[in-house]
Amino acid sequence: MDAEGLALLLPPTTLAALADSWLREDCPGLNYAAWVAGAAPSQAALWAKSPGLLAGRPFFDAIFAQLSCQVSWFLPEGSKLVPVAKVAEVRGPAHCLLLGERVALNTLARCSGVASAAAAAVEAARGTGWTGHVAGTRKTTPGFRLAEKYGLLVGGAAAHRYDLGGLVMVKDNHVVAAGGVEKAARGARQAADFALQVEVECSSLRDAVQAAGAGADLVLLDNFRPEELHATAAALKARFPSVAVEASGGVTLGNLPQFCGPHIDVISLGMLTQAAPALDFSLKLFAEVPHAPQ
Repeated sequence: MDAEGLALLLPPTTLAALADSWLREDCPGLNYAAWVAGAAPSQAALWAKSPGLLAGRPFFDAIFAQLSCQVSWFLPEGSKLVPVAKVAEVRGPAHCLLLGERVALNTLARCSGVASAAAAAVEAARGTGWTGHVAGTRKTTPGFRLAEKYGLLVGGAAAHRYDLGGLVMVKDNHVVAAGGVEKAARGARQAADFALQVEVECSSLRDAVQAAGAGADLVLLDNFRPEELHATAAALKARFPSVAVEASGGVTLGNLPQFCGPHIDVISLGMLTQAAPALDFSLKLFAEVPHAPQ
């Protein structure tokens, strides 16, 4: 699916509710600066001031739609940004443009940062010839998960499970609570029935074999060193060829190629959402001919 088509995955009602909540967070009471700005029809230019990938147009649109402002885009979703680039124009009452400014910029900057980090990770993995899935994790910012998961998709990565109901993932603490890998995996398989896949976090080949034997669809090999990871994955798939293997823990953009291998199906990185730097955008009101910010 191309980046433009990804917007279809976002329900309009959910976008509107998110935009409303973000605006309420930023201005829950009186907006004294609105008196200064006034309500005259105005326009503003959106400028990209750092390189990266453009992502988050639907969220930007939804924020300004809540304020009765109209956005005209000059670049499609997923475009490579070369600063300083004029990305869009926004029209509406001056006080509404300024009310939405920081909320819309924050959202676009964060979403674009995640997409840019995801694209870099996918590029690093593909450079090795590996054809598996680079994925994010559930390590997202509270209240901003949809935008970050969407950013992963624009960047070409997999979003992984959206929430606890998207995949039955048995982590180390579940194993402890259940009394062992095999019991935890069987319980998860029973709960998932036919509708959901089961993934089990394992710390050894023995645990991985038990999980696969108990019905796990995926095995998560967490915090393995690359050489240990590939040997364990190969041994597991020799016995259970249909079980998928995910590698995670300690993976960065720098060492990602070391985790790519023929027996690894998924590599997940929490840093794509936790540590991705936001891109820099600015919104400048203009009277006639807009000029790029210095």
